[in-house]
Amino acid sequence: MGSSARGRQAEANAVVPLPLRDGVAPSYLWLTETRAGGMLRFLCERFPDVPMQSWAARLERGEVVDAKGARVAFDTPVRQGMRIWYYRELETPEVPIPFQEAVLFQDDHILVADKPHFLPTIPSGRFLRETLLVRLKRTYDLPHLVPIHRLDRETAGVVIFSHNPVSRGAYQSMFQKRVVTKTYEAIAPLLQGRTLPFTYRSRMQDAAQFFLSEEVAGEPNSETLIELIEQRGPLARYRLHPHTGRKHQLRLHLASLGAPIVGDSFYPVARPCGSDDFSTPLQLLARAIAFDDPLTRQPRSFASRFDLRWPA
Repeated sequence: MGSSARGRQAEANAVVPLPLRDGVAPSYLWLTETRAGGMLRFLCERFPDVPMQSWAARLERGEVVDAKGARVAFDTPVRQGMRIWYYRELETPEVPIPFQEAVLFQDDHILVADKPHFLPTIPSGRFLRETLLVRLKRTYDLPHLVPIHRLDRETAGVVIFSHNPVSRGAYQSMFQKRVVTKTYEAIAPLLQGRTLPFTYRSRMQDAAQFFLSEEVAGEPNSETLIELIEQRGPLARYRLHPHTGRKHQLRLHLASLGAPIVGDSFYPVARPCGSDDFSTPLQLLARAIAFDDPLTRQPRSFASRFDLRWPA
């Protein structure tokens, strides 16, 4: 058995000492040093944004355990090499996202979901239970569910998940090898002075604002094929084929061409963060995804049931 196969088998056999809780899987932390003061003090110093009272309550409830599932107490010694498990919690209530995902396909290895606008793919920041991953884990009781790729929170459409750790690597390798065909649709201003279809290339990197990308001079590392589907007045619906997968690639490419996607709050200029306006979703949709199944070698394709909305 090769090293990668052994790694996948070890993951499959790994024992997680805390169960799913309302769809939320426990998080874990490796301790990299031995420290005095006990576990409560360490947790407060390691996570300064979490109130001490919150950690104290979790410890009292037995919701922080070691790798063997033994409860961690206030004064448990902090030793290098320990791994502790705990549930991530939010200090403020989540705002419910009033849109529902759907499952397009499920077998013994993968689950294909149709994600609505505004719903994050995975927990992050102020989102925990109101995420596609946690909703699916809770509904379908799939503790090993992991997204093989991700969509921006603002983007709707098809997302593939693995729920079998043994076969996960085979599906992950499809995206690493770029043998997956992804098709998007977007509504944006009509491109001026361009003959469609055409391919746009640029060099992208992370911007100073951590959640944005930007274009810079240099050898291109991003590529998108842009096709026109239809035109309505000054707007058009485009079919987009990204040949690379840079963060916010489609949004930045269209904005750089002078045609920012309708409803985009990041490009070309990021607007101040605030509460979501659910009436103005980003008009970007991961319409379809296709690939040859790495296990059966049979062609598979999945298409979103969501549609974009033309502005009034």
